[in-house]
Amino acid sequence: MREVARGRRRSPRRVAALLGVTAMGATTLAACGTDDGLTINVYYAPEDNFQAVVDDCTEQADGRYEIVYNKLPRGADGQREQMVRRLAAGDTAMDVLGLDVTWVPEFAEAGWIEEWTGGHKATASRDVLPGPLETATWDGKLYAAPKNTNVRLLWYDERITPEPPRTWDEMIAMSRELRERGEPHEILFTGAQYEGLVVAYNSLTESAGGRILSPDGEDVVVDGGAVRALEILREVSGSGLTDPSLTNQQEDEVRMAFQQGRGAFQLNWPYVHASYAAEKPDELEHFKWAPYPGVAEPGTGRSTLGGYNLAVSATSQHKPEAFEAALCLRSAEHQKFSALNDGVPPTIASVYDDPTPLDPSRPADPEDNPTMVDKYPMKDTIRDELTDAAVRPATPAYQTLSIVMAEVLSPPSGIEPAETAQQLRDQLAEALSSKGVIP
Repeated sequence: MREVARGRRRSPRRVAALLGVTAMGATTLAACGTDDGLTINVYYAPEDNFQAVVDDCTEQADGRYEIVYNKLPRGADGQREQMVRRLAAGDTAMDVLGLDVTWVPEFAEAGWIEEWTGGHKATASRDVLPGPLETATWDGKLYAAPKNTNVRLLWYDERITPEPPRTWDEMIAMSRELRERGEPHEILFTGAQYEGLVVAYNSLTESAGGRILSPDGEDVVVDGGAVRALEILREVSGSGLTDPSLTNQQEDEVRMAFQQGRGAFQLNWPYVHASYAAEKPDELEHFKWAPYPGVAEPGTGRSTLGGYNLAVSATSQHKPEAFEAALCLRSAEHQKFSALNDGVPPTIASVYDDPTPLDPSRPADPEDNPTMVDKYPMKDTIRDELTDAAVRPATPAYQTLSIVMAEVLSPPSGIEPAETAQQLRDQLAEALSSKGVIP
């Protein structure tokens, strides 16, 4: 590994120089550190340009330690499995952990991650949007620093629907009318039996003003809003208004179906804009977005949050340095860098308003030196959604509950709202009390 020269500290504007850096391959084992032998191991999901951020934070450490990026599996289940096994075994080589937003309660309750207090807590919380900050909190305490977030938007082609629907009822009515005219009409969303279907159901439930669990995560609710969400899922998927391959569709299948002209609407994450720009640049001007649709009335839509938080392992032997490294990795400058290069929405509010290009020392250029407006034209809609986004049910047992919900909800066309709601109540209650067997 390269030595980090002492006495040098990279200024914020030099982060832009990372654009030209070819990132070193991430290791899967603890690697060499500084001359003093101090290494901070970060375990985080694959992110194309994250190694450049890691290198910049190592340089900012000024020789006191080296940060090593240990790349986790691409799938969320594989990421969680690897970390849980190592943490349960008391692995002391783990310092900073990249946690999916649903894992904080589980890891905190198990005693695997440290609470953020004092100055670290103040810095990790400063200017963070409310929804992302809530995902890093458990039992009234902060256990992680929000790194990046995500919300689903409603995407549409203005040539097919010049004005987007504001509610699910409007969208269903527009879909039926388009079908009668022989035009692309499908409402595309993640309907496969996995977490994406749970996200779709939770977003609908929250948009209908409902709840799946109580706020403290201890009791199953599945109230009237949750039943209304089941009714919508059944109506959309059981009446020819969505893709015939719905039960096989995850995020990228939804994206591709829309780009191939099979849909009028898709509910998906912001990354689809960059994909559309790369694959259909001549039609990008017609690819538009709108807030997640409401249920009862316009303006009540609530998309479920995604994203990652950075936590410090309770078994780390270098906790002061681990907290410092985590704060650097998710600083405003690095969140902006990751947003512009990897398409992950920031958690820090001020980043959305930053008018400067990636490298402030050079003129802005949409391709070579972009601003947030260039790469994130939907940034204001994203930020608005983040101020009142839906959070997945907060409970240490979320992983089990998610598997149960995906199984009960699949296929969406087979939902019988009243019966399915009772199934959810019964099976989720069993899962919460550890009586149920994971399907």
